[in-house]
Amino acid sequence: METTIQSYTVTEIAQAIGGEVLGDGSVVISEATPAGEDCPHGITFAGDAAYLDKALKSDIGAIIAPSETTSKERPLILVPNPRAAFGMVLAMLRRPLPLNSGIHPTAVISEVAEVDPTAQIGPYVVIESGAKVGARCQIYAHSYVGQGCVLGDDCTLFPRATLYQDVHLGRGCVIHSGAVLGCDGFGFVWDGTKQVKVPQIGRVELGDFCEVGANTCIDRATCGATRLGQDTKLDNLIQVGHNVQIGEHTVIAAHVGISGSSTIGSNNTIAGQVAISDHVNIGDNVILGGRSGVISDITEPGAYLGLPAIPLQQAMRAMALQGRLPEIYQRLRQVERELAALQENEDLS
Repeated sequence: METTIQSYTVTEIAQAIGGEVLGDGSVVISEATPAGEDCPHGITFAGDAAYLDKALKSDIGAIIAPSETTSKERPLILVPNPRAAFGMVLAMLRRPLPLNSGIHPTAVISEVAEVDPTAQIGPYVVIESGAKVGARCQIYAHSYVGQGCVLGDDCTLFPRATLYQDVHLGRGCVIHSGAVLGCDGFGFVWDGTKQVKVPQIGRVELGDFCEVGANTCIDRATCGATRLGQDTKLDNLIQVGHNVQIGEHTVIAAHVGISGSSTIGSNNTIAGQVAISDHVNIGDNVILGGRSGVISDITEPGAYLGLPAIPLQQAMRAMALQGRLPEIYQRLRQVERELAALQENEDLS
């Protein structure tokens, strides 16, 4: 696989992203750079005037800027949406991890597994019996694909990804290093003397184009399936409990914990360190602010924050009051003292 650094002229990049060049289009670009950093062969983007000013003051090769920009201090690529265009450039400059075509000789593949001839299987990969690997899949070193697992076309398993049993991935799914799909759900019953393990015999199902971050765990269902809808994206270090159902196009940030048998709708955004209790239902088009705790159903769309999570405006008012609690407490104590004095005067009279 080609691993050399890609480079393009400003004009070539502009043609690829549908932009207009303002300035020298022959400058060679080989690196994406944060706004404000010096990099003569780098490219950055400026979504507003402040970032444009920051970028113009640096030694940068080119800037992706809004269409109305007129500065000629640096080569510019003018586009309607600089952020989206920069994402396209990142894809152009991305260096994929090396993976040879075919099956590496150290891979261990069951005779009754089905691996498409266009798939790439890296060193020390294990693929168990009954597993199916679709066309153009990429499975990197030391990954494990358990019995009955199914990988749709164009899936990627990065090094040391683990799929236990009966994990089904739709087309174009990406599973990052250290992620574990299909581990046992957390099920135990107290029998009066000890915790007795409840067997977890279900499966995990991911829709098309899902992505699971590094060291994230998705538990198999007790029975039935733990499911993620298509185009749902999970960050690193997330725990998804057994029998959880997550809809389509939902994004979940790091350190979120989702307890078993909860249901989360589609088009939701869940920020970092959110905790979701078991058997909770969250509807569609919900935003959960960071470190919120969901302990009861959320049925209405909108933004929520706090522990317990409540509508954002209500939560903001409560947070504002928290800062005034010492003052309010002192005023309350003063009122109590004045009332006590009045009562004492009444008693004397």
